Amino acid sequence: MAKKILIADDEPNILASLQYLLSRAGFDLRIARDGNAALAAMGEFQPDLVLLDVMMPLKSGYEVCQTIRQNPAWQHVKLVMLTAKGRDAEVTKGLALGADLYVSKPFSTRELLDQLKGLLGE
Repeated sequence: MAKKILIADDEPNILASLQYLLSRAGFDLRIARDGNAALAAMGEFQPDLVLLDVMMPLKSGYEVCQTIRQNPAWQHVKLVMLTAKGRDAEVTKGLALGADLYVSKPFSTRELLDQLKGLLGE
């Protein structure tokens, strides 16, 4: 069974790029364009990994990350913050809230795919 990845980002170019990359790699994908949709998708889709943009409408990636980490049923889910906010303070905040990895935009698609596979044990 293919691993499930939820992509939570509101930027169309990033979504298109990630959808193409990850679907070609054989992952089952779901898209959420805001923080509330990301949290709704958690229960419905039950992803193995979530790619979270920090700056999203309705709820930030930080808020979504924190909510996911507070739910015992979602403790196994790997969280990757994917954002243009790459200063040390933002990285520290994302990791402190429970992110497993913090990737700054722009990013290498090949490196990102390798990192995601590593997190998922592939």
